[in-house]
Amino acid sequence: MPNIKSAIKSVKQNADRHARNSHAKATMRTAVRKAEVALENNEENANTLLREAIKHVDTAARKGLIHKNNASRQKARLTKKAQ
Repeated sequence: MPNIKSAIKSVKQNADRHARNSHAKATMRTAVRKAEVALENNEENANTLLREAIKHVDTAARKGLIHKNNASRQKARLTKKAQ
């Protein structure tokens, strides 16, 4: 643990950011997984789950959690499964 006040604050901020980013990424992964399962099983709410997954992927890309090309690839694959 650092002794300098600004370094202590930095450690706390990093922990908060890490928790926030981890939660956002986990939420995104869960949404994508749910959409994939719904699309494979031809469920009625597949399109709703697809929109939710795309929304979460876009948010993660905008926040810098994943690369924009990675987000684009994920959305393209999900959309392709929907067709």
